Amino acid sequence: MKLSIICTLVAAALSTTTYAAGTDPKPATSYTIELNQQLLKELPFSNKADFENAQKGFIAAQKQVTIKNDKGDVVWDLESYKKYIGLDKAAPDSVNPSLWRNAQLNMLNGLFQVTDGIYQVRGYDLSNITFVKGKTGWIVFDPLISKETAKAALDFVNEQLGERPVVAVIYSHSHIDHFGGVRGLVDEADVKSGKVKIIASHGFTEHAVSENVIAGNAMGRRAIYMYGALLPRNEFGGVNGGLGQTTSTGEATLIKPTDTIEKTGEERTIDGVKMVFQYTPGTEAPTEMNTWFPEKKALWMAENSTNTMHNILTLRGAQVRDALKWASYLNETIEMWGDQATVKFQSHHWPLWGSESIVAEFKKQRDMYKYTHDQTVRLMNQGYTGEEISEMIKFPDEIEKNWSTRGYYGTLRHNSRAVYQRYMGWYNGNPSDLNNLPPAEVAKHYVEYMGGEKAILAKAKKDFAGGQYRWLAEVLKHVVFANPENKDAKMLLADTYEQLGYQAESGPWRSVYLQGAFELRNGVPSAGGANTASPDIIKNMPPKMLFDYLSVRINPEKAAGKNFTINVDFTDFDEQYTLSVENSVLNYTQKQVENPDVTLTITKAKLDEIQLGLTNMEEAIIAGDVKLDGEQQVFKDFVGMLDNFNFWFNIVTP
Repeated sequence: MKLSIICTLVAAALSTTTYAAGTDPKPATSYTIELNQQLLKELPFSNKADFENAQKGFIAAQKQVTIKNDKGDVVWDLESYKKYIGLDKAAPDSVNPSLWRNAQLNMLNGLFQVTDGIYQVRGYDLSNITFVKGKTGWIVFDPLISKETAKAALDFVNEQLGERPVVAVIYSHSHIDHFGGVRGLVDEADVKSGKVKIIASHGFTEHAVSENVIAGNAMGRRAIYMYGALLPRNEFGGVNGGLGQTTSTGEATLIKPTDTIEKTGEERTIDGVKMVFQYTPGTEAPTEMNTWFPEKKALWMAENSTNTMHNILTLRGAQVRDALKWASYLNETIEMWGDQATVKFQSHHWPLWGSESIVAEFKKQRDMYKYTHDQTVRLMNQGYTGEEISEMIKFPDEIEKNWSTRGYYGTLRHNSRAVYQRYMGWYNGNPSDLNNLPPAEVAKHYVEYMGGEKAILAKAKKDFAGGQYRWLAEVLKHVVFANPENKDAKMLLADTYEQLGYQAESGPWRSVYLQGAFELRNGVPSAGGANTASPDIIKNMPPKMLFDYLSVRINPEKAAGKNFTINVDFTDFDEQYTLSVENSVLNYTQKQVENPDVTLTITKAKLDEIQLGLTNMEEAIIAGDVKLDGEQQVFKDFVGMLDNFNFWFNIVTP
């Protein structure tokens, strides 16, 4: 989802946002209102089956769902949404009515019984947490993002259903909203002793850690846009994230699995509960698995089948997913258990009951991804580009007017471009786009050719009055990039983004537009940022992944002309490496050189402390925890050539 890093991605969500004077949100225009009202006529709003399913099995809800950390900071606040979202409230003019409907459904929170012995707590984070009753304790599926929200959910379940220990935790996949809260449920000592089992699919730890490290800074910044955590909680700001309301902001944790699923059909019986796993790598996550409970006829779908269209390429950035493979695994699910399943449930949204309904839903989800793949490739092979295809491709009515395949999270427009990207890459084949100018430079030429800033703004104001928002988002971008000091252009572009946000059915699209409007009006934020490297992520980063991360931090100007080697000896791992810097590139190998320029002797644990800022290299050397032999200046030069990334880089301005 998501962070993948999703939220270690966002360190603080604000329930209110301070706007500069004169930059308050604007109301929806008549064009936006008309477009949103048209959806009420086109989609089956009279179908209330989802509302019935979302409330089925309800046991109890807390009067107030506001969760704090040990310092008293709020890390999850469902109450901030309750002020303006409710079943009895119609969609405001500033919210797409289909997205509003999804928000209403996601606000149905509390403890629910899925089937005999299976329970979910919903509304305590972006994802659901599932509790399966064993003979002696709980088997927990996907313990949310933060340890604070997971603990609150466990406490609530025990309060309602009786105190039971957690005997096992199952991570369905490698995105952080499915494992980050694990330390709120179990003690690592109990895991190491074998008292508590943790099960995940093959490659889980590698993918869980790597997605938060190599490109973590850029992904984290873009996640601010995608998840809308800094938007105000009102009808002009954050409404719904597509999969849930938004992301919690407590401490994201990780405990390594003790057991690994490597192929479909593997079985485990834990605390008297039999489970059969379907291994589905390369679908919604690089490693993922569904779970079948044969004695309960219940099917856990992880995040492979939720009540929305998902992302083939998430807007925060990630590797492109394989829509064709995703469809094939859903087909395999149908063939394996479709005719037996009496309930299917997953890590977001609400369950679905009845074999006939479940199979019909799986087929629509399967065909949604396969249609996106097949029709994109068909048009691609006719010579159309990704941008052209995204404008041309349309779903058949069976998919288009079905609630669970609507684009609340992914959209057909950006998913079709993702399929194109997977096959064809960034280049669209046109020679003009082979070596085109960068945005700021091309913007200056556009503005000059179009008669200057004043002439463009005069035309743009007329087009804004005529509701030409998509065009204005394109043309005003050039004015702002040509002259970021042009306040009138920035304000008009902000107004444009705002209306596009109000029209968006996708929660991430709404957030992207509204965050862009906010930053044009108020500047780039400096707080509420991201922490893509929590202590547990750092501690679980193997040395090779660490060296890959250091490699992308090499500043080539500072490394120019340097040629040296550093031997590194991790005494707690008993692993040795040689780092070499040459041609402004860092390489590493476990075949050590005999005469390095300098040798670093250290434990991985001490290096983790240094990375986390708990100590520094100088203090560690003085304390005798780190030993440097050889030319110490070489090591200082190496550290000096590593870039530190600025999180708050510009996006809507150059």
